Amino acid sequence: MVPLLDVNAQNHPLESELQAAFTQVMKHGRFIMGPEMETFEKEIATMTGAKHALSVSSGTDALLLALMALNIQPGDEVLCPAFTFFATAGAVSRLGALPVFTDICPICFNLDVNDARKKITAKTKAIIPVHLFGQCADMDPILALAAEHGLKVVEDAAQSIGAAYKGRQSGTMGHFGTYSFFPSKNLGGFGDGGMLVTNDDELAEFARVLRVHGSKPKYYHHYVGGNFRMDTLHCALLSVKVKRYAQYTAERQRNAVHYTTALAKLPGIVLADPAHCKCASAQAAALAAQGAKIVLPVAYGHNSHIWNQFTLRVLGGKRDSLRDHLVAKKIGCDIYYPVTLDQQQCFADLPVSSRRGCEVAHQLAGEVLSIPIYGELSEAQREEVIASIAEWL
Repeated sequence: MVPLLDVNAQNHPLESELQAAFTQVMKHGRFIMGPEMETFEKEIATMTGAKHALSVSSGTDALLLALMALNIQPGDEVLCPAFTFFATAGAVSRLGALPVFTDICPICFNLDVNDARKKITAKTKAIIPVHLFGQCADMDPILALAAEHGLKVVEDAAQSIGAAYKGRQSGTMGHFGTYSFFPSKNLGGFGDGGMLVTNDDELAEFARVLRVHGSKPKYYHHYVGGNFRMDTLHCALLSVKVKRYAQYTAERQRNAVHYTTALAKLPGIVLADPAHCKCASAQAAALAAQGAKIVLPVAYGHNSHIWNQFTLRVLGGKRDSLRDHLVAKKIGCDIYYPVTLDQQQCFADLPVSSRRGCEVAHQLAGEVLSIPIYGELSEAQREEVIASIAEWL
């Protein structure tokens, strides 16, 4: 049996340190905004190179707080990819703004900047590139597009803390970056938690005020904010783990290399070709010529990929067949994501103009399947996954 994720394999070896951190917080009793919060924020700022880091209640709330601090209003339009976790568009919608969905790149699964360009209107105020599965979106053209049209940029880096794009850390290139410490993330916490980062002093200060109900000083409210604080205890526990984050990343990268090397040798399995990242039709023709059944994910040469997920594309309508086979073999796997955001029922009443032209996203939603990649996977477990896929072929 190989689980998709085993959080205890990472957490249990740290039990004595985690218990010590818990005891420290319990003894001083500052359970909200205690000293460990400031320590953890400094650690994340140092790790990512961000000037300011604000711990918050979740990755979702980090997105919401960023958009609030950027003054996104009802009626504004915000570009975001159609293929990602719901929170990206949900945060936009909660503010009364309109999420406008863009198509994605068939290689890295991230926002297609050319499609985004077509969907800009006079109401467009921001763009949210998502660094999906641990690899950064193509930020240079995204930032150039934003600058050309005066758009704010919020990087949804929930799955990519520590990933890099041309030497720049994910989350630090836009006006804001948002991270998640949900237990399944590479830096997984012990409940919900997130982080908001920025290099802008004024935006950081405004976000800090909004984080505590818009009050400064206490009980004097100049704005309507929210309760977006992260518990001191969560910060203390994550401080134990952040010191080992480089090791966790290296282990996932090792596992990705093993999978790629071994699976690429099997008939019908090919590597995604970055040369086709701007042209889905050219990629489809190339895959057909190779007789491809499964397409392996790749890390672009200019990116440092942290492999939050190792996501296969299973072609020819056979994804569910492979999933069922792996489940029968007790190999953990899951579909991230089976329904694109533009197809979600809660967005069915949005204008058609905000939901058009996401054909690549729709196609990939029917092909993707993620297999175990967490750092503590043993070589024997990885070989079991590989053997099960080979048997299905």
